[in-house]
Amino acid sequence: MRARGVVQPPGDKSISHRVLMLAALARGTSELSGLLTGADVKSSARVLRQVGADISSINDTSVAIHASRFLHPASRLNCGNSGTTARLMLGILAGQTFSATLTGDSSLRRRPMRRVTEPLKQMGADIAERGDGLPLTIRGGKLRGLTYTSPVASAQVKSALLLAGLTGQVPVTIREPYRSRDHTERLFAHLGLGIHERDGAISYQPSAVSIPSFTVTVPGDISSAAFMVAAAVLADNGELLVENVGVNPTRTGILVVLERMGAHVERINLRDAGGEPVADLVVRPAQLRATEVTAPEIPTLVDEVPVLAVLASRAHGATVFRDVGELRVKESNRLELVAANLRAVGARAEARGNDLHIEGSDTPPRGRVVTASDHRLAMAFAVLGTVGGADVRLSEKKSVAISYPDFFRDLKRCFA
Repeated sequence: MRARGVVQPPGDKSISHRVLMLAALARGTSELSGLLTGADVKSSARVLRQVGADISSINDTSVAIHASRFLHPASRLNCGNSGTTARLMLGILAGQTFSATLTGDSSLRRRPMRRVTEPLKQMGADIAERGDGLPLTIRGGKLRGLTYTSPVASAQVKSALLLAGLTGQVPVTIREPYRSRDHTERLFAHLGLGIHERDGAISYQPSAVSIPSFTVTVPGDISSAAFMVAAAVLADNGELLVENVGVNPTRTGILVVLERMGAHVERINLRDAGGEPVADLVVRPAQLRATEVTAPEIPTLVDEVPVLAVLASRAHGATVFRDVGELRVKESNRLELVAANLRAVGARAEARGNDLHIEGSDTPPRGRVVTASDHRLAMAFAVLGTVGGADVRLSEKKSVAISYPDFFRDLKRCFA
């Protein structure tokens, strides 16, 4: 297989959710370009429209958001498969003057929400729950400030609390065991909102200044770019240029790990877009060696564990991912499914407690993979299927529309 050509990944999913929500809270009309057009971001747009935001069609050119006063929704807010939509909207709704019920598809309804609802309750939000998941009803009202130490390093928890502070106009300070992705903080700073970091804690201090309308171009998603990068690393020869990729330091753990494994991904044309660092990536094939991915590294690459696991199955030696229990509560139980699917295609892999152990092999992978409608599993094992002599069959492919609608087209075009 030869790597060739140029590819541009879709807009960053995390940033797309956040700029939509902040634009809906801003005054006037904001213009957003480069948004991810996948299903999860459309779920955020749909929910924001239900509470009164005027948002044009989500496309890959430009989206206009005209903010207006949020209103009580006429029906349940369906967040689809998007945990980011549900958790961040809980923060926004905590500071409103009405009640709303959030729900989602069967997968999302199984995902934990208490990690967000408990600190929001401490702020004064009235939340009616049935267990640790959706559906749930939140009644907005007057909030109080919060100083919170999160038991997990979660950008969604942190962002929900910052958004609650913003909408409720109360101070919030958050500490995490490890640093999670910081897109919300960067956007707050870019918009002149009262955000700062001190002694490892993130703090928001409200001011009388309202959120200004803004224009932002969303960079490409490194979590989506990771699949094309991985395929290029596994290629026999050639070179791939991946353009316009966000290289926020809280998201580039995969590049650090790839370097340890023997794959050098060159960053060129470094620049800034809306407070986010952006670069083009030059990727060439490499002989991979095993590594240990440590617990503090996981927040910087948690969405890339499936594709790194696939690469580990082709590396020389035994790789271990430490403390990846969070993968059990993603769109699927990714921890168990990554291990089971690697075994299904002939690799040696197992989950031991919260660690993932993988033994590398040169044997061509062959077998059927159960994706459980998880987009990252589908794409990771499709990448493994590009190895010479491979025969990897996916149980479904439609799930990739969540984050990378053109994935299979790009994979076919860049690798032959």
